[in-house]
Amino acid sequence: MSKKVSIGTRPTTKSAPVSADAWVDSRDAEEPMKRLTIDIPASLHRAIKAQCAMRGSKISDELRDLLLQKYG
Repeated sequence: MSKKVSIGTRPTTKSAPVSADAWVDSRDAEEPMKRLTIDIPASLHRAIKAQCAMRGSKISDELRDLLLQKYG
């Protein structure tokens, strides 16, 4: 019993890839991030998590926005 292997169609020609130098030059230099750990009551965490789940957002993004409003 032999196994049949089908060969797909020939790949189409794609546009030339961007050079590595152009890619590095076009990148935005982001500010380095630092981790912040805080202790909050479980009830507050549940409330934040529920609201973020309803909005479809991440807790970290929501808290980052709040901190930027206060200190940014």
